[in-house]
Amino acid sequence: MRRRDLLAGGLGLGALSALPAWAQSPMHGVAGRDVLTGPDITLTVARQHMMIDGRSYHAIGINGWTPAPLIRLREGQRARITVINTLDEETSIHWHGLLLPFQMDGVPGISFPGIPAGGRFTYEFPIAQAGTYWYHSHSGLQEQEGHYGPIVIDPAGPDPIAFDREHVIVLSDHSPLHPHAIFRRLKMQGGYFNYQKQTLAGLLAGRDQPLSERLQWGAMRMDPSDVSDVTGSTYRYLINGHGPADNWTGLFARGERVRLRLINASAMTNFNIRIPGLSLTVVQADGQDVQPVAVDELQIAVAETYDVIVTPVEERAYTLVAETWDRSGMARGTLAPRVGMAAAVPALRPRPLATMKDMGMGSMGQDAAPAACPPEHAAMGHCQPSTGGMEMGQGATGHGSMDHSAMKQGAMKHGMRDFANAPGLPRTPVVQTVAPMPVDRTGEPPQGLANVGHRVLTYRDLMSVAPNPDRRAPSRALTIHLTGNMERYMWAFDGVKLNAVTAPIPFRLGERVRVTLVNDTMMAHPIHLHGHFFELVTGHGDHAPRKHTVNVAPGGTATFDLTADAEGDWAFHCHLLYHMHAGMMQVVSVRPDNAGEVGA
Repeated sequence: MRRRDLLAGGLGLGALSALPAWAQSPMHGVAGRDVLTGPDITLTVARQHMMIDGRSYHAIGINGWTPAPLIRLREGQRARITVINTLDEETSIHWHGLLLPFQMDGVPGISFPGIPAGGRFTYEFPIAQAGTYWYHSHSGLQEQEGHYGPIVIDPAGPDPIAFDREHVIVLSDHSPLHPHAIFRRLKMQGGYFNYQKQTLAGLLAGRDQPLSERLQWGAMRMDPSDVSDVTGSTYRYLINGHGPADNWTGLFARGERVRLRLINASAMTNFNIRIPGLSLTVVQADGQDVQPVAVDELQIAVAETYDVIVTPVEERAYTLVAETWDRSGMARGTLAPRVGMAAAVPALRPRPLATMKDMGMGSMGQDAAPAACPPEHAAMGHCQPSTGGMEMGQGATGHGSMDHSAMKQGAMKHGMRDFANAPGLPRTPVVQTVAPMPVDRTGEPPQGLANVGHRVLTYRDLMSVAPNPDRRAPSRALTIHLTGNMERYMWAFDGVKLNAVTAPIPFRLGERVRVTLVNDTMMAHPIHLHGHFFELVTGHGDHAPRKHTVNVAPGGTATFDLTADAEGDWAFHCHLLYHMHAGMMQVVSVRPDNAGEVGA
């Protein structure tokens, strides 16, 4: 939507003010039909079909749309949203990233009973924030079938981010296979959808790992090409519900500041975003304003949102490239001054291969970004802290005594299931590997983007615009291990699947806790906490970036400070849908002191 111009047509001023440009595109039907605003909104969930690149696919939609309609609200208003379920099964809607009473959070079995088949439920809550968010089902695997949509919340006052036009970009993945069929195949074979395995031809051509490294990976029964569980072999990758051949187009006028609200609503796919010929200035992460940082590419993990500003200075088309993290496919769109234009679409780049560092083997003698050392890791002898107290430093890890040269020759010096590296971690089948030397990787480009030759966003690039609302030092520390068993496709926190958890993770209401996530697996995990924002501990003090989702690199750690300021029971899980479905989810319980002792 252009701020200073009204589109020609019969819409009134009030209607026009609510419509972003992406909803006015001819590719989304009659202008405004898929934008909902106002104090009372009704959403009808139903089975339908969606067209992708000229083919029809089964889907779940809302009000006839997949993705679901854009919900546009304003900070300070009160929302009343009625959901009508016409499915023959239970459904729900979770308002991803919104701060609200836990009874309105929309997670069946945790915050409410769910919406039964043929039933309805009215969510009512105050809008306490601004920014870019989204909503989706938390029932079964419905999210994979198209049950998701964008949310934009305008600030109560003037928007501190200056822009002339905006486009909401919803990224997703869709398959002709039913999601339960996908899950069954993953249970049969963790690498079922991986069609990019290493080959003899790749070895001879020098594209793949040398034989010595292959033998080392084989001895561990691990596949370094297994970056993503579900790939382009079954997925179609979408922008606003459109495949690459559909060429979704967002318009601009030369010299405009165009705000792209990027939302990763996919089930299993992290996307690498770039627009050849344009710089991306990141101005918001997970709905929270950050100090502008210019990059050429960023990775958006499942469930994250980023707002970026681009300023096209030439009157030509630009390709919006959303390449999948495993390079098995891409979502593609176009920014152009006129509908019907297109630019060159770059070829997929070579797929990444996991390294020993992705197995939790530290740097393995490789050059790497300096890694911080949480106190929990220092106590276990994994690294040496560079500063005292609880603040994470920027020093290098202390692996001087490790025989890295022997490792590079294929002689494994560390047991990959040595529980001495994780005291207290239960010996369950969900712990296939224990990272021997996990390091903080928030200062590194995400997997596969280290050597692309241009600027790539890292978490340490992000700094909050405003000082953090709670600047107290944490009163206690908590370490949580992200564990899995690829052969049996089992995933969990601390080796215990959700169906085997006997008690929630407890917090005192108002307490400040430092949480360190240790990824003992060779796959990245976007971890999402409902009902809260947390501050990433990345060396920026009281201007730490505030997020609700953090992508923990394989074999790495990520640390955040959390103020448990929302009483109730909250879901805490990996946002890779099939990981959550397989057990990588727990409940965080926030209670006042008089509700009983917690955290002991």
